Amino acid sequence: QGISNLTSWTIGLSTFIISIFVLLLWIPLKQKPGMGTILNAFIIALTIEFSVYYLPYPQYYPLQVLQVVIGVLTIGIGSGFYLIANLGAGPRDGLMIGLQKISNLPIYSIRTSIEVSVVIIGSLCLLNNIEKLLGEVVGLGTAIFTLGIGPSVALGITIVGRLSKK
Repeated sequence: QGISNLTSWTIGLSTFIISIFVLLLWIPLKQKPGMGTILNAFIIALTIEFSVYYLPYPQYYPLQVLQVVIGVLTIGIGSGFYLIANLGAGPRDGLMIGLQKISNLPIYSIRTSIEVSVVIIGSLCLLNNIEKLLGEVVGLGTAIFTLGIGPSVALGITIVGRLSKK
């Protein structure tokens, strides 16, 4: 969202461009893209591009928090489905898998570390007065996503993996 504010790009295009950049981070990890990798980059960008105008925006703060929590859980379960299908991880999930392979740390730790790193980089921009350029803040929704997406993806992989073996 901050990149979108900084450039004349839409949020969907910004998401796609960042996905391409993240794919470049796969090279030293020797990750190989699949059909799902390319589809993920396009589908996520298009979904964000068009759904942002139609998603409800609750007026009450507790409902906003609930919406974020439901979103994080939905992403986690969805990640489990497409990662277990083994058609190629999306850019961020491929980075997570590549780092997990070389570090042997749990998936939730790796994904949380990636998200915390991104928040730190964004926060450094805020601290250096780039917030006028990026125009975003780190709020409770950011914290919930940052700390919740790793465990949610790990849970999604575990649940879908067990269900697919039955």
